[in-house]
Amino acid sequence: MSRIGRKIIALPNGSSVDVVNDKIVVKGPKGELSMPVIEDISLQVADGTVLVQRANEMKKTKAAHGMVRAMVQNMVTGVTDGYETKLEIVGVGYKAQMQGKDLLLNLGFSHPVVHEAPEGIEFATDGPTRISVKGIDKQVVGQTAAIIRGYRPPEPYKGKGIRYQGEHIIRKAGKAGSK
Repeated sequence: MSRIGRKIIALPNGSSVDVVNDKIVVKGPKGELSMPVIEDISLQVADGTVLVQRANEMKKTKAAHGMVRAMVQNMVTGVTDGYETKLEIVGVGYKAQMQGKDLLLNLGFSHPVVHEAPEGIEFATDGPTRISVKGIDKQVVGQTAAIIRGYRPPEPYKGKGIRYQGEHIIRKAGKAGSK
C-alpha cells in the first residue's frame, strides 16, 4: 500500500474539504481550490481529518492513490498558509519593478519584458533584484516562477540571469587565453 496515500491529512481550523459534483473542493481563509475526483479514489472527512482510500489494487489506482493525497494536502496548505517562491536577478542593469499588478523586467533585451500576473498570483519586488511570487495553488506559483526564470536563465560563465533564491549555479572557467 502507498505510504504517502495512507497518511491522514489534518485540517487546520477554518479549512474544510468537501466532495461536490465529482470535484474535491477545499476552502480556507485564503480562498478556495478544487480538483476533479479520480475514479476508484474516495475521501473520508471526519473530525478535522481527511483519509484518502482506494477501491481496488489495480496498478492505475495504486498510482493515483498517493498523488491524490499529496494534491489534497497541497490544496489544504495553500488555502491556509499559501505558497511563495522567491527569485533573484543577477547582472549589471538587470532589474524588476511593479507595473500595477504586473511585473516589468529589464533583462538586457532591446525592450522591457512585461509579465502579466495570472489569476490568483501576486508579485512583489523586494528591491530591484528580488521577486516574490505568491499564491494559493502550488502548481501555478511554481509554473509562474519557472516562466519568469525562463526569460533569462542563469548562464554558467558569469552567473548572470534570473535564479531561484538559494539556487547554486555551477560555473565554468571560460577561455584560457593565449600566451
